[in-house]
Amino acid sequence: MGSKFNKELKTLVRDKVISPELADKIEQYYATKDIGKPNKLFMIFGVFGALLVGSGIILMLAHNWDDFSRVTKTILAFAPLLIGQFFTGFSILKKKSATWKEASGTFLFFSVGACIALISQIYNIPGDLGAYLLTWTALCFPLMYLLRSHAVALLVVLFSTYYAVEVGLWNYRNSQTPWMYLIFFFGVLPHYFFLLKKKISSNTVAIFNWVLPASIVIALGAFVGKNGDLGFVKYITLFGLLYNIGRLSIFEKLRTLKNGYLIIGSMGTAVSLMIFTFRWIWDEHSDILDYNAQGLYTALFLLVAAITALGYIFGKNGIKGINLFQVAFMIFWFVFFSFSSLEVVAVILMNMLVFALGISAIKIGADKFNFGILNYGLLIISILIVCRFFDTGMSFVLRGILFVLVGAGFFVTNYVMLKKQQKIKKQLKDLQL
Repeated sequence: MGSKFNKELKTLVRDKVISPELADKIEQYYATKDIGKPNKLFMIFGVFGALLVGSGIILMLAHNWDDFSRVTKTILAFAPLLIGQFFTGFSILKKKSATWKEASGTFLFFSVGACIALISQIYNIPGDLGAYLLTWTALCFPLMYLLRSHAVALLVVLFSTYYAVEVGLWNYRNSQTPWMYLIFFFGVLPHYFFLLKKKISSNTVAIFNWVLPASIVIALGAFVGKNGDLGFVKYITLFGLLYNIGRLSIFEKLRTLKNGYLIIGSMGTAVSLMIFTFRWIWDEHSDILDYNAQGLYTALFLLVAAITALGYIFGKNGIKGINLFQVAFMIFWFVFFSFSSLEVVAVILMNMLVFALGISAIKIGADKFNFGILNYGLLIISILIVCRFFDTGMSFVLRGILFVLVGAGFFVTNYVMLKKQQKIKKQLKDLQL
């Protein structure tokens, strides 16, 4: 309990707002409430401490590595792994605090990677980076549930994403589909669902709310393959899925900045559709679309998942709970597969859709008195207007007028919103009096 809280209690007692007995009871309540809870700051420093200790040991050994014999090198390669296993087992058997488990799990995670790399180097065992990342992540995956470690879960997500990108995108000689990424990703979800159920408002959940959608967005590129046309469809559908996930009732109480699904889904939808407001993207789009089975099945899977999430929200909230961002991916599917050969019609429809998205964001911001969402909608419309400057024959005078109108729109909308907010606050204050 902080000193500021104690000062406030003393002030309340001095001003005779509460009695000294009540102040003692409040102090005892919060003192006993915090017993057994891990110190978050100490936990963070414990994880970083484990990383620094491991890095320091590796650097010291690397300085004299060439002077050691092969047996000595082997012993040193396994030493951090054995130390990490000892402290991890100690944390589990002695039922130590979450700080112990997070720190020991993090240390053991990197010890496994260091041991594999060193043994491969000592005995000249061939292999590529993708296989190394896959083995490393697979060996450390059980630690997440043995220790119930959030840090290990995050590391599994990050390194499995690295594996997916390495195998599916960066390995040009032998590009493969990283199916194991899906096993790692879905394997982390039970741990994440447990966190959602127990600690929905915690900062740990907020981190997962950003890392998980960012991971799937990055890794999806490895599943696109040579189907560039379907790649756009997949990404826009994925952004629609993420946005609808962010609109689920479980995330309603979260602040917008803690809802990575909503922000990534919204911005991804707006940016992706903005690309299709240009005619060149439709000109380069082939009239005869050649889809392989993997590309088609992946796109259909994302479509079914997005429609399922949308249908669930519609069933709970009705049509009033649906906004344009939630159905934009369905509109894109219709335009993409119906008007691909009619570039002018497709471009007009995409411009109308992006403009409508901006208006929708402005309305959402106005209804929630959220200046961030309001200006986000204005920004979408502004960028759309700027984009049209590059592929239309507008005169400079007309362009200048449009800029003035957009700037005036920013000012007037925010001013009206601010006045309305102040008026409501004043009314509420009068009612309280």
